[in-house]
This record gives sequence, C-alpha cells and structure tokens, in this order.
Amino acid sequence: MIRQSVLVSNNLGLHARAAAKLVRLASRFSSEIHLSREDANQQIDSKSILGILMLAAAKGTRLVVSIEGQDESEAGKAILQLFESKFEEES
Repeated sequence: MIRQSVLVSNNLGLHARAAAKLVRLASRFSSEIHLSREDANQQIDSKSILGILMLAAAKGTRLVVSIEGQDESEAGKAILQLFESKFEEES
C-alpha cells in the first residue's frame, strides 16, 4: 500500500475539468485509489468524479492519496505527476 501527500497547486483547485482528468487517469489502473483531505476523515474513490468534487479541494488543499493493488507504484507516480503538472492547466 502506498500513501502519499499531494498539494493542490493549480489556481482553480479540483474543479470539474481537473477532476475529470484525475478520474480518467485513475481509471487506467486496476489498483484501488482513494483520496482524502488531510484535515478530514472522509475517504473517496478517485474513480468517482462526484466524490472528487465533494472534496471541495481548492488551491492549497493537502490531500492524501492511498493506493493498493498490483500497479500501485505506477499509479502513484502518474497521480503525483498530474498534481505536480497542475493538471496541465498552467505553464
């Protein structure tokens, strides 16, 4: 199991377009991938766009990504890269 902290650093946060990119990426992996806010106990399935939007993760929010499964290492790297690239929305 992998647990890593990520920072939402894009200006608009996890809005609909960014959430859709995350869902598409997470859905490529067979591992179970969950997100939660560092300041809350709620855990959501990252393959659910409604769940991601319910996190209301604005810029500056810290999230914990939990990944478990056969391809957890690859999934962790890909998700971290997506957050670090600011969902490819900013230069």
